Amino acid sequence: MTAETPGSTEADAPHVLVRSEGRAGFLTLNRPRAINALTHPMVLRIQEALTAWEHDPAVKTVVIQGAGERGLCAGGDIRAIHDDARTGGTATLGFWRDEYRLNAHIARYPKPYVAFMDGIVMGGGVGVSAHGSFRVVTERSRVAMPETGIGFAPDVGGTHLLGRAPGELGTHLALTGAQADAADALLTGLADHFVPSEDLPRLAAELTRAPAHEVLPRFARQAPPGRLAAARDWIDACYAAGTVEEIVDRLLDHGVPEAKETATLLLTKSPTALKVTLAAVRRARSLDSLEAVLDMEFGLSSAALSSADLVEGIRAQVVDKDRDPRWTPATLAEVADADVARYFAEPSEPREIR
Repeated sequence: MTAETPGSTEADAPHVLVRSEGRAGFLTLNRPRAINALTHPMVLRIQEALTAWEHDPAVKTVVIQGAGERGLCAGGDIRAIHDDARTGGTATLGFWRDEYRLNAHIARYPKPYVAFMDGIVMGGGVGVSAHGSFRVVTERSRVAMPETGIGFAPDVGGTHLLGRAPGELGTHLALTGAQADAADALLTGLADHFVPSEDLPRLAAELTRAPAHEVLPRFARQAPPGRLAAARDWIDACYAAGTVEEIVDRLLDHGVPEAKETATLLLTKSPTALKVTLAAVRRARSLDSLEAVLDMEFGLSSAALSSADLVEGIRAQVVDKDRDPRWTPATLAEVADADVARYFAEPSEPREIR
């Protein structure tokens, strides 16, 4: 991990540190107090660096990592999104458009893109890591798309990633926002390699000298056991239902205590976000590219920006931290089909996430 420049404060230090060494270019997200939450300028700086390195023959591999000890990236700067949504602003739409374009660029990047998914990796953090060609998790990794808890739906290509997970594991993670540890991230396809966190500095050093496909197998180890593999039976059976209401009923009726606990958890999330998320994950499975999914997600995000639940969810979880959101509508039964359809309506302007 890269520390702040000596004598500087986080406020005046660059929020993305860009450097090259040997054959590797390094991107370090540098807002450790905010767990490196992404801002619009950070997204643009990452895109600028990737574009430059794409055409630089000296840079053979790109590595992205997070400053500090807490994680790669906790997601987008949702306080800024809250303030924009609360006042009817549109700055967030510009942020999302550029962020999703960055996600697509990472996925099709022509050089090895190695993401150190150490610690907390959530929301936008998944977007700048899990679309890469080499995704490294550690014993500290906690990977999640927790958007339903703030009245939102998984974005940054999250429905694309989770829609391709084995069975209904991705549906479970999308609806609950549950955190995947290293083994669970590997099982669901959110990561490729497990490397102990203490070995990341040596891995980074080796990547400056040799190709990623040669280096990573030397550092990869067996991940500690996860939780999802043992839960496949009840997750696949319950989440195969056609609606969120049916999923909750199946979870409540299942004999496994964890299934009932999951039903209780789901009922604390935004009812609208749950229904939109289920529809989005299932639509993502039928779309033919990440870009098509990102286009869909931009529509979902745009609709959410004008919803009451996004503002209320961020207020309850991040601003006031009372953890008591008042969702509108308050129950699954009150969310009409038309409420969900609004999120999938054709936009007034082209999305063009390319």
